[in-house]
Amino acid sequence: MRAIDMHVHVPRQSGLPEMGIEAELRRFFRVKSAPENAAEMAAQYAAWDILGVIFSVDAESSTGEPPDSNDYVSEIVRAYPEQFIGFATVDPWKGAAAMEEVERAVTELGLRGLKLHPIHQAFYPDDTRFYPLYEKCQELGVPVLFHSGFGAAGAGMRGGGGFKLKYSRPIPGFDDVAADFPDLTIIMAHPAWPWIEEQIAVALHKPNVYIDLSGWAPRFIPEALVHEADTRLRDKILFGSDYPYLQPDRWLDGFADLPIRDEVRPKILLENAKRALGL
Repeated sequence: MRAIDMHVHVPRQSGLPEMGIEAELRRFFRVKSAPENAAEMAAQYAAWDILGVIFSVDAESSTGEPPDSNDYVSEIVRAYPEQFIGFATVDPWKGAAAMEEVERAVTELGLRGLKLHPIHQAFYPDDTRFYPLYEKCQELGVPVLFHSGFGAAGAGMRGGGGFKLKYSRPIPGFDDVAADFPDLTIIMAHPAWPWIEEQIAVALHKPNVYIDLSGWAPRFIPEALVHEADTRLRDKILFGSDYPYLQPDRWLDGFADLPIRDEVRPKILLENAKRALGL
């Protein structure tokens, strides 16, 4: 295994309409082609010799759009167990139903974590109304992957598509959750620009917090985060691509040019993810 890609979006589930933000996301990232189905995605990851963490996002309450089901994600993992680990998604606004669904996804479907997107789902992570969901994940022993920082969803659309960046600020959001749930593994997805210093501080301060580098071509990752990835955060940084918006092979080519020591690179590409995922 060459690496573990912590951030892989699944192709849209058959029979569901394309998400309203999809066209703008592909424009923003200049995506030339994307997989039409899971088989095509699996073939690419096999060729790259990379294990992918796959998921979707249930933002039905905020957008009205039906989500890809956790059963669908689980079916992909069962079909391609050598290539993928699955994370569940739930809509946090669905309350008790969300808690029941994450428990079902983990205990019955075999999914290994939870993906949440505060901007797309329109919620503050530190809102205590959602604490029962984190309690459930802590009880189940699975990590929570939160989108952090700038959101490509809605970028360039009128009014940003109605999406608000404030929901993904690391402090107080993720810092509060990490403090109140010290046994819950939290992964902040993406360099959290424009709050990079806050993101670094949270990861340095809270042992249960990691950062994935997805969504940014390596040459654009802020210098402060690259420096910390090579030094104080060398055990807390994870590789992620944001496939299909960024291709893992393209990301890894760029990563080779970053000023990171040879002995640190395996940590970022593989070892830290194994620890975060409990592999």
